[in-house]
Amino acid sequence: MSIIDKKIGIIGGGQLGKMMILEAKRLGFYVAVLDPTPDCPAHSICDEHIVADFDKTESYFELAEKVNVITYEFEHINAAALEELEQTGHTVYPSVASLKTIQNKFAQKTILRENGILVPRFEKVTNTEEIHELIGEFGFPIMLKSATGGYDGKGNALINEEADIEAAFERLGGNSGEELIAEKYVDFEMEISVIACRGIDGKATAYPIAENIHRNSILDTTIVPARIDLMMTTKATSIALEVMDVFAGVGTFCVELFVTKSGKVCVNEVAPRPHNSGHYTIEGCFANQFENHIRAIVGLPLGCTKLIQPTVMVNLLSESDGVARVEGLEKAYLVPKAHLHIYGKSEAKAGRKMGHFTVVDPNLDVAIIRANELKKFVKVVGV
Repeated sequence: MSIIDKKIGIIGGGQLGKMMILEAKRLGFYVAVLDPTPDCPAHSICDEHIVADFDKTESYFELAEKVNVITYEFEHINAAALEELEQTGHTVYPSVASLKTIQNKFAQKTILRENGILVPRFEKVTNTEEIHELIGEFGFPIMLKSATGGYDGKGNALINEEADIEAAFERLGGNSGEELIAEKYVDFEMEISVIACRGIDGKATAYPIAENIHRNSILDTTIVPARIDLMMTTKATSIALEVMDVFAGVGTFCVELFVTKSGKVCVNEVAPRPHNSGHYTIEGCFANQFENHIRAIVGLPLGCTKLIQPTVMVNLLSESDGVARVEGLEKAYLVPKAHLHIYGKSEAKAGRKMGHFTVVDPNLDVAIIRANELKKFVKVVGV
């Protein structure tokens, strides 16, 4: 079988899965998707859509029978089912071993720390007394996190004072036996991320550093190149490539990092898949994160990750609930070098990622100004 004859299975049919398919179809690959939503973003462009819940083991085997390699667009999936597939000879990238470790923040941070990669100080906690003890060691504020399942700020609680402890522990399910970790708060100067990609042959590459600005714990804006010096850039890139080696990653990963006020770079979290903060690569780089993910999992050489020109990416979050409606498209395309991506989600929910736009320009300051102009009139609302 030639590489191009391979059939790809994707677990998850959201916007990341859709963007993977766009790159896969450009090369002529057959793509099947597993997703419980009949009209998910990937539905309209995949070759086959298995409509089933992510926890049903039999659906994973149904997908596996149709394809040669399986990948996934998010990590909160049935790792046990994927493990069974691997054990019966099916190919899954990134590997199930790396997925299972990354799914649990305690396990993820432990393996990073054991490999000499700087992470915030953390400990597992099973009751509020242990949190009190750690506050004596870490000081205020302290971050309480669910070990599994959290994203976009969900599963996190910032504890600023003693009075916050009980409510935070209860809200994150501590009293119901949920696994929690307490983390020393990082007084960061900037949040950055590195999109890195590693092939089956172990060869790896990294994209330019992204500077990320969050609003209500959800990514709002990504600015590339990040406004950091060469030494910090080199350090962050080196850390990301070390992380890829730690997990023996195959495919595109995202390494989220903090730049501390004392000049250190520490890993916040790792995602074993293409990432929201890497959307800038579609217009900003020669080979985007989705193309390189597809290349990696089928065994093709990786493409050039260099920046063509400075790029700013802004997420389009729904402002209300209802049937999704996009406003301001006509005005948006009057802005030079603007590119809009609408994901095709029929239902809008307040705060839901419904699309994004990028602005490219040889002058980063000009790209930032134009992106801020677009923010004023491009909106997604529920009606």
